Amino acid sequence: MGVKALNKIQLYGFNNLTKTLSFNMYDICYAKTPQHRSDYIKYIDEEYNAQRLTSILSEVANIIGANILNIAKQDYEPQGASVTMLISEEGPTPGILPDAVVCHLDKSHITVHTYPESHPDEGISTFRADIDVSTCGKISPLKALNFLLTSFNPDMAIVDYRVRGFTRDVQGRKLFIDHKINSIQNYISSKHKNLYQMIDVNVYQENIFHTKMLLKEFDLDNYLFGSEKGAFPSNQKKKIKQRLKKEMSEIFYGRNIPRVGNVKL
Repeated sequence: MGVKALNKIQLYGFNNLTKTLSFNMYDICYAKTPQHRSDYIKYIDEEYNAQRLTSILSEVANIIGANILNIAKQDYEPQGASVTMLISEEGPTPGILPDAVVCHLDKSHITVHTYPESHPDEGISTFRADIDVSTCGKISPLKALNFLLTSFNPDMAIVDYRVRGFTRDVQGRKLFIDHKINSIQNYISSKHKNLYQMIDVNVYQENIFHTKMLLKEFDLDNYLFGSEKGAFPSNQKKKIKQRLKKEMSEIFYGRNIPRVGNVKL
């Protein structure tokens, strides 16, 4: 089943609505030793370096029908990367862009920042990618939703969509949103819906939509880095699984879960 198309509305002048799609995408693993944790960080830094992220964001711009005006990218030490793209909905602009373009189109941009990190003593390592696709005009970041999920294959995603400002129709009536939506899930493909448990928190009257996504299936092998589950005795596999699920639950629900007694999970 395909995602819903955005209906076109006849407008007076330029569409001033600002539509922002924001992701926090997470990859979580258990890395047994300090060396495994270090190797995981190196792997993530290579897999999602600034050049790779630039390719992903360039395809996002192509999918939503945006023209890329400028790209800034950076790999960081000791880890992480960032890419920022300034975009517009117009066709390619010839010649050198004046500085004023940055001020005029600063609400149309795509950014990504990555945060690989690890727990100091419990073997949990986490990769987070924060992505913002913000457009001012008729183009919509919702079109890139499924591509981003496919590109990162996250264990978990926290997704926000908000429409700000207003535009006018040809009769001068204000429009505070130019397409129908009651959930971000309206624009997620059946393929991805089948993979994730999802929770919505929406504020319809403010055009604010929030969806949390957590993979339904849990296979320990998919969460071990540098080891296989056959390398652990049953009681240790149980503890590792508990640690991973605790980490995922804390991120998913946005709060720390207390330890049971004095025992570390």
